[in-house]
This record gives sequence, C-alpha cells and structure tokens, in this order.
Amino acid sequence: MATETRLYAKINEEVIQSLSPPTRRYWLLILGLMAVMGVGLVAYAYQLLVGMGVAGINHPVGWGVYIVNFVFWVGIAHSGTLISAVLFLFRVRWRTAIYRTAEAMTVFAVMTAGLFPLVHLGRVWVFYWLMPYPNTRHLWPNFKSPLVWDVVAVSTYFTVSALFFLLGLIPDIAAVRDRSTGIRRTIYGILSLGWQNRYEQWRHYARAYVALACLATPLVISVHSVVSWDFAMSILPGWHTTIFAPYFVAGAIHSGLAMVIAILIPLRRWLRLEGLVTIRHFEGMAQMLVFTGLIMTYSYATESFTAWYSGNEFERSFMFWRASLGQPYGILFWAMVLFNCVVPMLFFVKRLRTNLWVLGIGSILINVGMWLERFVLIITATAHDFLPGSWGFYRPTWVEITITAASFAWFFFLFLLFAKHLPAVAISEMKEQA
Repeated sequence: MATETRLYAKINEEVIQSLSPPTRRYWLLILGLMAVMGVGLVAYAYQLLVGMGVAGINHPVGWGVYIVNFVFWVGIAHSGTLISAVLFLFRVRWRTAIYRTAEAMTVFAVMTAGLFPLVHLGRVWVFYWLMPYPNTRHLWPNFKSPLVWDVVAVSTYFTVSALFFLLGLIPDIAAVRDRSTGIRRTIYGILSLGWQNRYEQWRHYARAYVALACLATPLVISVHSVVSWDFAMSILPGWHTTIFAPYFVAGAIHSGLAMVIAILIPLRRWLRLEGLVTIRHFEGMAQMLVFTGLIMTYSYATESFTAWYSGNEFERSFMFWRASLGQPYGILFWAMVLFNCVVPMLFFVKRLRTNLWVLGIGSILINVGMWLERFVLIITATAHDFLPGSWGFYRPTWVEITITAASFAWFFFLFLLFAKHLPAVAISEMKEQA
C-alpha cells in the first residue's frame, strides 16, 4: 500500500508540474499565433467588404479551399473519439496516457471546422437560416442541402465530444484544485463541480462515462459519413460512389491519429511527461496508422478499379485525367498517394515506429497528404465534369491561404491554452493502470 501511495503521488506530481507558470518562450509562441490569427481576420474582413470574388472559387469550381479545410478539420477531430471512446470500450491499455490530448484536439478541431461553412457562406449574417428554429416568417432550412446536414452532424458531434471531454476532466481538475491556492483554487473548485472523491461520485461517474462512450462511438462512423454524402449524393464523376462513407471514416481516423502523434511528441518534451507518455504509447498509435494506411490504400485502389471496371466513359476519363502528371492536379494526386499510402508502411519496421523523429516527420507528411486528398477530391470533380465546355481550373488566392493559415494558428492557440491550464494526461486513469 505504501508503494502504491508513492506511485500515485508521483503521477500527481508529474501531471501537476506541467501546469507550472509558462515560460517566456510560451508567451512568444502565443503572441506569434495571435499575430497569424490577426492577419487571418484582416483577410476575412477584406472578403466580407469586397465579396467572395476575392476567393479563387469560380464557375464551375464552386467549392474551394474553405470546404477542403472543413472536411480536413472534421477528420482531425475523429481520432479523439476513437481513442477516448472506442479504445476505452475495448479496454486498450495504452490509450490512458494519450486520450486526454486526443479529446482536447477533437473539441478544438470541431470548433475550427465549424468556422469554414460560415466563411464559405459569404453572407455570414444570415447563417441562422441554417438552424430549424420556429419563426413568424415560416422560413425553414432546405433539408436537402448538404450545408444543413453538416450543421446537424457537426453540432451533434461537438456537443457529445465536449461533454465527454469535460466529464473525464472532473476528477483530475479536483486533484489540481487540492494542490492550488488563491484564485486558481477557486476556478478549479468551480470547474470540478464539487468533486470530493467519494464512492457514490465514482459510481455515477463510471456509469455516465460508459454511457457517453457508447453514445460517442457511433458518431465516429456517422458524422464523417454524413460529410461524405455531401459529395456522394451528387452525380459528378469522382463523387458518385458508394465507397465514400467508409473511405471518409478511415481517412478521418488516419489524419486524426497522425495529428495526435505530431502534437504529442513536442508536448511530451515541453511538459516533461516522458515518464507517463512512453514509446509504447507512440508505438501503439503507429501500428494503428499502419492499419488505417492499408485501408486508405485499398480505398484508392477500389476507387480507381471501380471507375475503370464500370465501363462509364466519364468515370474513366476523369480517373485518367486526375492521375495524369501532365494535368494541373496530377502531381498533387501522386503526392497524396505517396504520403497516405507509402509513408505509413514505413512503420511496419519496429525501429522506425519507435524513433520519435521518424514518427513525427511521418505524421506531418500524412497530414499534408490528407489535406491534399481533400483538395484533390473536392476540386477535381467540379473542375472536370461531363462536358469539356464546362471544364475549369481553380487556384487558391492569398485570402484563402491566409485564412487557412489562421485556422491552424487558432487550433494550436487553443491547444496551448489547454496544455497550461488543464491536465494534459488523465491522472485518475493513469493511477488505475499503475
């Protein structure tokens, strides 16, 4: 018992020391991210004043980088639910040290994704028409619109993910409260909701956590399936296919896992959590990346084979055009295949998947590949449809690129605030595994 007590105290110390006052480097990084967000706000204000013409979208390419970013960030959000809910229900032990970071990433990624339909909307001041609220003018959303589907899916996903994230934080916030003083103790006392570590509280907490995990698990499949139907419900070559729902779900988990790894590697060093977040945890995620990478490879092969085997000349023409290096998007297509299919296969080798430098660089490349996949998927289908007379070309403008950079700054800004004010590792579950 004395040994267990010392071990529990060590876990408390290691996690709570990560909440020590931030250094000057931290504040410089925060200021840098705020500067990028400020430039993004200026670009967005310019778009509001001048109009959507400053974006690169045109006829026939009506969906540009804003929708690419929306799909990308919703995909990034999926790993949090997978690691925290699905792996919890399967009792995977290595999830305990990393799921808190993944859950936080989920909430912040959904908050980022939700901005892009509004940015793409143009007339953002009428966004409330998307919500089915009672009104005297008998105006109701068009439920056949993919934009409305996305609002329902993302708002539901955000609500459940935020509840799951906050519920898991309660015992750990109470542990930090007991070690804090002054205004910090008051704030943590409010956030801990009166947690006193009693048996009755733990009993209700465990039941609620399992219930939310069971509720969140179908969302991993349903939310990104709904996003995929934004495209699959059309009749355009390259979009009108039944593989999109599982293909999008696998891609979302693939990109989300890569983002968790890319964030955790520097976070582990910065917060001095090497004793809790070990190589074993990274190896588990790398093995999952291999699995999802194989699914992505199969999906790409199936998509191309179906287009060829169908005998549909429009699908065949589109497939060869998209993959041709002589065409405008050919190099992006093959970069996507390289980063999403070949790079994850490197982690079959144990020496590579346990090397944090290789794992970090590989994870960043996978995220670049997943962004390129969304770009190639969304842009090429509208740029090369049935009639040669309606073919077009899309290139992002500086406004779209600036707003995209600002979205990444916003995401990392929220994550840095979280890492210095809330426990980045689950204290209570780490003690269960001790």
